[in-house]
Parts: sequence; C-alpha cells; structure tokens
Amino acid sequence: MIKVGILTLSDKGSKGEREDLSGNTLIELSEIENWKVVKYEIIPDEKDQIVNILKTWVDKDGLDLIITTGGTGVYPRDVTPEATKEVIEKEIPGIPEYIRYISYPITPMAALTRGLAGVRKNTLIINLPGSPKAIKEIFPKLIPIIKHAVEKIKGDPSECARD
Repeated sequence: MIKVGILTLSDKGSKGEREDLSGNTLIELSEIENWKVVKYEIIPDEKDQIVNILKTWVDKDGLDLIITTGGTGVYPRDVTPEATKEVIEKEIPGIPEYIRYISYPITPMAALTRGLAGVRKNTLIINLPGSPKAIKEIFPKLIPIIKHAVEKIKGDPSECARD
C-alpha cells in the first residue's frame, strides 16, 4: 500500500473562499487504487510553508508519495516548483515532461505548467496543476509510473526493462 500526502496550494482555498476540488479529486483517485491518503492540507502559496510541509511529510511522516496540486503556473504567487526544487534530492524530469505531453493535445496552455517531480529520501514528490479537469486527465496515466517509481525508491532490485 502506498502512503500518500496531498498538498493543495491555494490562497483562496486556504481561506475557505474556494472549495478544493483538485485535492478532493486526488483523494478519490488515490483511494480507487487502494492507496492510503494519510495527510491532506490546503495552504496558501507561500514558499516557506510549502517547503516545511514537504520536509515534515518526508522526514517525520515517511510518506511514499506526495502530490501537490496548484501553484505550477506563471502567476506571480505560483511558487510550488521553487519550493519543491529546494526539497528534492533527485529530480525526475521525465514525469513533468510526460504530464505536458499528455496535456498538449487537450490544451496548448500545458506549455505554461512548471511542475517538477523528484525524490527526497524514500518519497516521490510530484507537482500537478490545480485544475480538477487536469487532474482527471493526467493522474490515471501516471499510476503505473508512480507504482514503479515507489517500488524502485524503496529498493526493489528487479529489472526495469521489458522484453
């Protein structure tokens, strides 16, 4: 079972001015996979807060997967990638490349997403957009990648190559 944390970055959502549909969508999709969502928070787009929560969820709570939603665009307060970059030890550029690849046929605005993915200790961290529609389009296609990555991060020695 994969232990998951979902962190929504939203100034309005953190103040209760907007419902967190993308975080709730991620919870539902994770539970369909029988993954256990053990942490869920909505916080404002504040880099230091994001960094502190990511570090705590990895270093103290030992989560397998952290998914952030929101704060990946070009709006001045979008700082999720910068916070994530400060936390991760190994970047995985293929995941955000794949996310953009999935999204390009749906919207050319996919070119504006700046999300990152990487590993800190034994935790996979992935930044996703803040749109519930985007989450529904992207997340199901990431599931096999996430499962494989979590296994490898935990030290699974089996071969990755397919015959």
